[in-house]
Amino acid sequence: MIFGRVKSLDAILATAEKKGLHRSLGAFQLTMLGVGAVIGTGIFVLTSEAAQKAGPGMLLSFVVAGFVCAVAALCYSELASMVPVSGSAYTYTYAVTGEVLAWMVGWALILEYAVGASAVAVGWSNHFVGLLNGLGWHVPAAISNADALMANMYLAFGAAPSPDLTTALQTGGWINFPAIVIIAAVTWLLVIGTTESARANAVLVAIKIVALTAFIALTLPVLNAKNFDPFMPTGFGNPFSSSGLGVLGASASIFFAYVGFDAVSTAAEETKNPQRNVPIGLIASLTICTIFYLLVASGAIGAIGAQPVRSLSGVVLSPGTPEIAGRCAAIVATGAIEPLVCSKEALVHVLDTINWPMVGRFVGLAAVLALPSVVLMMMFGQTRVFFTMARDGLLPSRLASIHPKFRTPHVVTVVTGIAAAIAAAILPVGRLADYSNAGTLFAFLMVAVSVMVLRKTDPSRKRPFRTPLVWVVAPLAIIGCVGLYLSLPLTAKLVLPGWGAIGLVIYFAYSRSRSHVALGLE
Repeated sequence: MIFGRVKSLDAILATAEKKGLHRSLGAFQLTMLGVGAVIGTGIFVLTSEAAQKAGPGMLLSFVVAGFVCAVAALCYSELASMVPVSGSAYTYTYAVTGEVLAWMVGWALILEYAVGASAVAVGWSNHFVGLLNGLGWHVPAAISNADALMANMYLAFGAAPSPDLTTALQTGGWINFPAIVIIAAVTWLLVIGTTESARANAVLVAIKIVALTAFIALTLPVLNAKNFDPFMPTGFGNPFSSSGLGVLGASASIFFAYVGFDAVSTAAEETKNPQRNVPIGLIASLTICTIFYLLVASGAIGAIGAQPVRSLSGVVLSPGTPEIAGRCAAIVATGAIEPLVCSKEALVHVLDTINWPMVGRFVGLAAVLALPSVVLMMMFGQTRVFFTMARDGLLPSRLASIHPKFRTPHVVTVVTGIAAAIAAAILPVGRLADYSNAGTLFAFLMVAVSVMVLRKTDPSRKRPFRTPLVWVVAPLAIIGCVGLYLSLPLTAKLVLPGWGAIGLVIYFAYSRSRSHVALGLE
């Protein structure tokens, strides 16, 4: 049965009650927590990707993605307040819909956290390389991107040769070495148990906010309305298209920019009057972040334009492909100003173009300083989900082993680090973000399903926070998650079922017979 082997919610809550966390957070603190967790990653690394998919229409994409996050967050909050333990959506699903779906959610969370960490690492690498180049220390393309490698792979799998692919082969690199270095450093920190303090994190949040505020202040005064025309050069988008272009396609990518809002949801057990303060914190933080994103995107578009790059035959190229890398290199080689959609550090490039290079370097430095903490948080989340699954018997117990000196789950941390480093070494940031979003959207969909199931199967259970209008909000979350998933490029759509199939093989071949719930060891 699909709803069989439900892990006892009472057992989970008994563990949670031992924590005895003090309820001290109000609406303002929750809002600031959400703003700090969300702002930064996506707007630094995905602006050019979104512009290539939707042009100026990416402004609508931020609104669409923010709305889907809001309804998903309200569902997330109810379960987070009821099941305030580690394991995220995996634990919630295990307690509500059963082991098989919980396994699938945990397996999908690998795409959210580990692949998401790879995406942020590539974004960090782009800004780090750009910062060094700006200081006169040139980093060879051969070790700072994998465009040439990707072009060779395209040709090996039967892609037709083109001038753009040829240019990518001639000008691109073979491995993203800086991305490997930052993941290795974060993995080492997680193994030895060093964690960022709240004070250090607050400083990094402040740096991000100051940098983006400076960007807005300098770009909005030079905004040119002509740069917004045409507003939707690739249309609104078709969820059943394989291209992933249009406003919906950009929304599916930009969804990555909002990941982190669940920090508000998971703080529900430490919140005073959660029924009132959690929705205020969620909606307020997402509203503030959306407005911030809209101002930054408007400044970038208005200052230098954001029309998609097309092939020599006039076709809009998909971001993250060797064709667009080659086309961009060819455009720059003519002496023309690099289009926004071609830049690997879009905000820095905009400020350089409008003659604020020093502020541009500051924005780049802000990204270099702030993004490693995001890599750390994502990899930390991944290792804890893996650790929880191993402790439940669904993965080898060796993965749940604790280092005798550092008292950290070192084996699963190293495994996660190796996988994240390989992905970051060869894949572009946009592709990684799309793959990460596929896993995130599935996990959030299952959270929305779990909320409705639990309302029917256990209506009397204490809920410190109840999702308002649950029979409207939860279906909206499901529709939104499905819609954004279908708007992803074809390869990202295929990653989730392919990854899920591998997961099911492992579950039925290994995990099902060793589950602690099945063996009565829960």
